[in-house]
Amino acid sequence: MLTPIAYGLAIVLVVLVLIIGLRFLLVPQAAAAGYGVPAKEDGDPAYLTIKGLRDLTYGILGAALLAFASAHAVAWYMLVVAIIPLGDTLIVLRNGGTKAVAFGIHFATAVAVLISAALLFAV
Repeated sequence: MLTPIAYGLAIVLVVLVLIIGLRFLLVPQAAAAGYGVPAKEDGDPAYLTIKGLRDLTYGILGAALLAFASAHAVAWYMLVVAIIPLGDTLIVLRNGGTKAVAFGIHFATAVAVLISAALLFAV
């Protein structure tokens, strides 16, 4: 019973990261606003592209691990990747974003990723 839940949560998280990465590549201004720190209209779009590529790459790596590696390998990936939404929480807070976005989106994501890691370690 635990295995489908562990893998199900991991799959959902990986798909969401892929979607976020694609969104930053395709509609960077809207994606930045959703992130919690809107981009300046005349700002350097390279940074938004970097974020999109980073998230897309992590999503592809997560999908590959889910497809070809053990649950423990995916668990270690989730444990390490949890650093990103924890860091995003701080970035939003330090750059004028709301606490609701910082904790309601980014910190909550970090918690979900850590739960996923714990479940995968238990499988």
